[in-house]
Amino acid sequence: MAQNLVTRSPWPAWTVPFAAAAAAVVVWLIGTALGVDPEARTGAATQPVTVVAAAVAALVAGLAGWGVRAVLARLAKGGGEVAWLVLCGVALLVSLLGAASGTTPASVALLVAEHVVVGAVIAVGLRRAGRRATAPAVPAVPA
Repeated sequence: MAQNLVTRSPWPAWTVPFAAAAAAVVVWLIGTALGVDPEARTGAATQPVTVVAAAVAALVAGLAGWGVRAVLARLAKGGGEVAWLVLCGVALLVSLLGAASGTTPASVALLVAEHVVVGAVIAVGLRRAGRRATAPAVPAVPA
């Protein structure tokens, strides 16, 4: 007898933005512990990338991703899993343009690492959020 089960993450979708923020903080702390001074160019000026800025940016990206994932789950065929992963890839590539604005090679490497880690947490964490779990198939009982 075949069962119709969909695997789901043990974590609810609303936890993903917070996990992304925590991941950003961890990467930032590791980078600064290694002596990297995360700064980014904003026009002619430079701006330090603080741990709060990294966490807030990751949280906002995660919340936006959650919203987009919910819309895709309703509009796309099959829950929109493929469309979600394609959109995540495009968003990551665009976000890496901002990460490239670091003031030193070490700063660029730290910012790129943060973007990739946060993007991976959001993409993977929300990947199956659009699927609904279904109950096992029950054989028909003859009357």
